[in-house]
Amino acid sequence: MIESPWYQERWGDRFQLAGDQNQKNRFENSATGYRVVVPMSSGTGERGDYVICDDPHSVDQAESDAERRAAVEWWNGSMSTRLNDFSTGHKVVIQQRLHEDDLTGDLLAKGGYELLCLPAEFEPERRCSTSIGWTDPREEFGQLLWPEKVTKADLESLKVTLGSYRFSGQYQQRPSPAGGGMLKKYWWKYWQPKGVNLGPVMIKLPDGKVEQRMPVTLPDRFDIVVQSWDMSFKDTKHADFVAGLVLGAVGADRFVLDTEHARMDLPETLMAVRRMSARWPNAQMKLVEDKANGPAVIQSLRHEIGGFVEVKPEGGKVSRDAAAAPLLESGNWYLPHPRLFEWVASFIAELGAFPSGAFDDWVDAWSQAAKRLMYVQPKKQHQSYTSRTFRPAKRPG
Repeated sequence: MIESPWYQERWGDRFQLAGDQNQKNRFENSATGYRVVVPMSSGTGERGDYVICDDPHSVDQAESDAERRAAVEWWNGSMSTRLNDFSTGHKVVIQQRLHEDDLTGDLLAKGGYELLCLPAEFEPERRCSTSIGWTDPREEFGQLLWPEKVTKADLESLKVTLGSYRFSGQYQQRPSPAGGGMLKKYWWKYWQPKGVNLGPVMIKLPDGKVEQRMPVTLPDRFDIVVQSWDMSFKDTKHADFVAGLVLGAVGADRFVLDTEHARMDLPETLMAVRRMSARWPNAQMKLVEDKANGPAVIQSLRHEIGGFVEVKPEGGKVSRDAAAAPLLESGNWYLPHPRLFEWVASFIAELGAFPSGAFDDWVDAWSQAAKRLMYVQPKKQHQSYTSRTFRPAKRPG
C-alpha cells in the first residue's frame, strides 16, 4: 500500500521505505519507523510503540486446552511486554471468539483492556461503547453491521455452512450461541415446591422474544433419586470444580434437585458427599466418574455410605454430551425456579456454554446422570421435603 501511486501521491514526500529493509516480515522507512512480523509462539528481541496480535487461535485448535493455553501464555508472558514505553504504548488483540477461555476471554477477565465488539447481527443487550465516545448506532435486534457488504441472505447461508458454534464465534463474537451451545438454555423447564407460587420464569428465545414459562409443582414421589458426581484433583484457584447433583425421575420427567459445587481437595470432597447423602437418604445410587479423585472417594466411603457406581466414560466429552442433548431438548428436564437458588443461573450458563465454556464439571455430572436415567424402571420413592431440604448449596468460587 505504501508503494502504491495513491499513497505516494499524497504522502510520498514524507518518507520512503528503506530499500534494504523491505520484506514481508520486516520493513523500515527513512524516518526510522519499522514494522516487524513474527509468527505465533516465537519471540522477538525488539520493541515497538504498538504490539498487535491478529488471530491468536485457529478454528481447528481452539478446542484444545493445551493449544489455547499456549497462545494465552505466549501473549501474556512474551509479546505483551515488548512495548517501548508502557505509559504511551498500545497493545491490540484482534480475534474471533472461539472459546470462553481464549485470549480475549483471559484479557477481559484480568482487566486493563478495552473491548470493541461488533456482531454481524445486532444484539441490543450487547451494545458496544468505547472510551473515545463511540457507540454502536444500531437499534433493532438483528440489524446488520455492514449490509452493503454482507447481506442477510449471506449471513443465513453462513449459519448453515458454519453451524451455530462457528457462526456465533466468527460473526457474533460469542464463544457460544446466544441461546446456548449444544445444550440450549431455553430447553430447560422449572419446578417449585408444593404450596409455593414463585411466578413465571422469563425465557429468552433465539429470535429475541421473551417467553413466560410457568413452573410445575415438584412431585413428592419419584421412581428413582440418584446422585451424580464429577470429581477434580485439587482445590487451587485454577483447578476444576467438584460438581455433585441430586436428580429425581418420575415417568418421563427428570428433576435437578440439589447440588454441591466448589473447588475442593479430597477431604472436602468426602465431606460434600456425606452432606449430600444426609440431605438425600433416598438417593442411594451414587454415580462417580472414574477419573481424578473419583476412585479415591469410592474407596474411602464405600463401607460408610455405599451405593457407589463407578462410571467409565466412553468417547470424548462432546460425543457424550451430544448423546444426552436430545434428552434435554425433549422438554422433560426441570430445574429449580431461579428464585430458589442462586446457583441455578450459573448451572444454566455452564451447560449453555458447552463445549466452548470455561468449565464443564456440572456438564459432566448432569450428562452421566441423564444417560443412566434413560433406563429407569418405575418404583416410587418417597422423599419428605422441608425448607431445610432446599437450602442453598455452596456457590461457585
